[in-house]
Amino acid sequence: MFRGVATLNLDSKGRLAVPSRYRDALMVHGAGRVVVTADPSQCLLLFPLPEWEPIEKKLNSLSSFNPQTRSLQRLLVGNAADLELDGAGRVLLPAMLRQFAALEKNVVLVGQGVKFELWNEERWQAQMEQALVFRDGAMPPELEGFSL
Repeated sequence: MFRGVATLNLDSKGRLAVPSRYRDALMVHGAGRVVVTADPSQCLLLFPLPEWEPIEKKLNSLSSFNPQTRSLQRLLVGNAADLELDGAGRVLLPAMLRQFAALEKNVVLVGQGVKFELWNEERWQAQMEQALVFRDGAMPPELEGFSL
């Protein structure tokens, strides 16, 4: 399980140094092979390869005749890139995906269970501000009765 938030810097070539606390898990679960793709929230998703493969299979099994499904297939599968951690625990993020998510120097890596989200630092701050306020003061129905 990947959890927690890390503020990181991309180097001048667009490489992301994966924090050491996650590297071992990525090496064990996928031999350091990961898939990065675009997310509708304009961040990137980074999956260990074994976690990505069933998602890709399910997406590809959906009918492409539905315009919304086809758009999601284009976004997620069409932008998916296979990457591998180098000897220093870095991955080179494709320029097109960096541009999509507006990733420059300062980025935020957010553990989300079996995957990571990779955010532009300013967009992440906006997401956190939005998360603190429920629209119209209403709790989403899925969270009714939920307690921490």
